[in-house]
Amino acid sequence: MTSIKEQAAISRLLSFLQEWDKAGKVKRSHILDSFIEINQGKTAPELEQEFSQGASLFLVRLTTWLRIIYMTGSCLEKLLRSINIFLSAVSSNRYLIEFLEVGGVLTLLEILGLENVKEEDKKESVKLLQVIANSGRKFKELICESYGVRSIAEFLAKSKSEETQEEVQVLLDSLVHGNPKYQNQVYKGLIALLPCASPKAQQLSLQTLRTAQSVVGTIHPSIVDCVLKVLGTMHLEVQYEAIELIKDLLGYDVRRPLLQGLVALLTPPAKETSKLQRKILTDASALQLTGHLPVFLQQAAAAKAIGVLARRDLAVAEEMLYLHVVHRLMTAMGNMDHSNSQRLASLALQFFVQTFPLVEEQVHQAMGEELYQLFASNAENLYLKMDSIQADILASNKVNIPKALRLCSVSGSNLSLILGPDDPDHLVCVADFEGEDDESQE
Repeated sequence: MTSIKEQAAISRLLSFLQEWDKAGKVKRSHILDSFIEINQGKTAPELEQEFSQGASLFLVRLTTWLRIIYMTGSCLEKLLRSINIFLSAVSSNRYLIEFLEVGGVLTLLEILGLENVKEEDKKESVKLLQVIANSGRKFKELICESYGVRSIAEFLAKSKSEETQEEVQVLLDSLVHGNPKYQNQVYKGLIALLPCASPKAQQLSLQTLRTAQSVVGTIHPSIVDCVLKVLGTMHLEVQYEAIELIKDLLGYDVRRPLLQGLVALLTPPAKETSKLQRKILTDASALQLTGHLPVFLQQAAAAKAIGVLARRDLAVAEEMLYLHVVHRLMTAMGNMDHSNSQRLASLALQFFVQTFPLVEEQVHQAMGEELYQLFASNAENLYLKMDSIQADILASNKVNIPKALRLCSVSGSNLSLILGPDDPDHLVCVADFEGEDDESQE
């Protein structure tokens, strides 16, 4: 038989549950406020003690009300926070199973796609999904099997709150770890996010992709084009993350197409720049937009990335020589429509000139004495001092480093003197690059 004390506790629980069942929205909101204040951070045994071993009876009422009102958004944040207290409590596996058995994951994912639900409510939904994902592999698989990756990725792209987007990043990072069955799905979802319109979502996706790439190991072919297109962003924080990812990707089997793509961005297709010229002729206001033309932003970012990668690894710099990087950097330096392209290309070229004697000789000859001295004295500010004739000299340059290297090789010249220091760790085999048609790269 139960003691008087136990009977009193059961009576209080029944009274509390009856109060909840009879209460309207306002009263239930007050009950939730009190519950959150009193029970935040409690363990499952402590919650059971609080509810006289009947905590699940209150949880089932919370989950039932959630399914009824989640589309309206009424009291949703408090309700989700209350459920989170149960699911995140130590030794709460029973509560978690009870929540999942009534379709809790599907409800949380559906909340993320509802237009009339507030951002704060959706953030609480993400936090609950984090708790579920962190509970083990089978729970991560359940989220993914419920089309969770698509719902979560779409929400990240559409969210207007950076704080909420950061919570989504934590969730995606959790889903990519310890989830071998679906880690590729998360990885592909992150790649699919790169073209989205939200700079913050792009930044977070690039950050998470670096982790995901190391977990997955294999490369998805679309990642090269996607990350190169991201370089067309106006947002430096996104550009920074893209370059950091490119550094990592050079360690995989996309090294060559990635370097080829970067170098190609230095010379935008003529059809793209001619579109701009036609627009300027018909609309004077277009002159103000030239600095933000995506192909020019890509050009500048590519020049920056090439400089970063070349300084980081001399072997990469040598490979780029065979991709006509010097010719294309000089062409970018002649782009008077975008000063940042000129500045960053000049800084990148400065490294190649200072590192490789053959490059210095060829660049000096192509520029002429006056322009070369301006370049040598202050590469970063060269664009401020050059005139239109000098810009044309750069834009129309015919420098062909691969051809010069091949001629030197035929004549028996010492490549260590041509390329720079005789360091066996830096000199690389470039036979694959030598076989390319030089003229097709100009």
